[in-house]
Amino acid sequence: MSSFLRWKVMKLDIATIVGIIIGVGSLVYAFTLEGGTIGSLLGVSAALIVFGGTIGATITSYSLEDIKKVPALLVKAFKDEKENYMEIIKYFTYLAQKARSEGLLSLESEIESEEINKFDPILKECLELVVDGSDMELIKTTMENKIYMEDMQAKKEAGIFEAAGGYAPTMGIIGTVMGLVHVLSSISEPEKLGPAIAMAFIATLYGVSSANLFWLPIAQKLKNKAKIKTTERELILEGSLSLQAGENPRILERKLLTFITNDKRGTIIEKGRVELNEEIGR
Repeated sequence: MSSFLRWKVMKLDIATIVGIIIGVGSLVYAFTLEGGTIGSLLGVSAALIVFGGTIGATITSYSLEDIKKVPALLVKAFKDEKENYMEIIKYFTYLAQKARSEGLLSLESEIESEEINKFDPILKECLELVVDGSDMELIKTTMENKIYMEDMQAKKEAGIFEAAGGYAPTMGIIGTVMGLVHVLSSISEPEKLGPAIAMAFIATLYGVSSANLFWLPIAQKLKNKAKIKTTERELILEGSLSLQAGENPRILERKLLTFITNDKRGTIIEKGRVELNEEIGR
């Protein structure tokens, strides 16, 4: 599916959109309160210097393969993704119950089930290792290495936007210096100095504002999503090791609940027990 189609069908992260709108809107509104006009904030040459220079510097810093991921990363940043911790815990508790009554080999049917596709692909890999009777240390080492590499890749991807956020203010200063050079070349016309100087500083405005209202926030959003993914994978690994060890489903559930924040865990415990099998429909 193309990036454009993904934009049309995905559920958007309202916080990302609202944050950008509030940030940009506040700056523009504050400027107009002092008598400024929106038109005076527009500068084609300044925009070309700042955004063109920022994009060019960022492309230079990364490989073409990394840059090709930018559209998909933007889609990911604006996509609404909820934590999947509870569903993972429910699924693992079901697996523990099934393994306890029918044996570990009975979990082989789950590997090709539709339900397992709702989770991170690492769950399927872990389950395959468990069913194959792999050593616990092998499962732990293999999956920890995989989780680490996935986390490093996610940080590298977020780094693309961090790099852009670092270059943008500098490009803004370069644009302002270029504008002032042009101003000084026309110093013999005093009546034109005011507007020309104002336009020169538009580049700095573009550089600093784009860095702090778009590039850096998008980088942080991707980092936050990566942290959630890493926690989900660690949860899956812990559940898989517990399955391999043949732990009691109730003990497994309690252990995995430690991955959930205290407020959410308290709500669950107040109900007496997580209603694992009911929601899965087993």
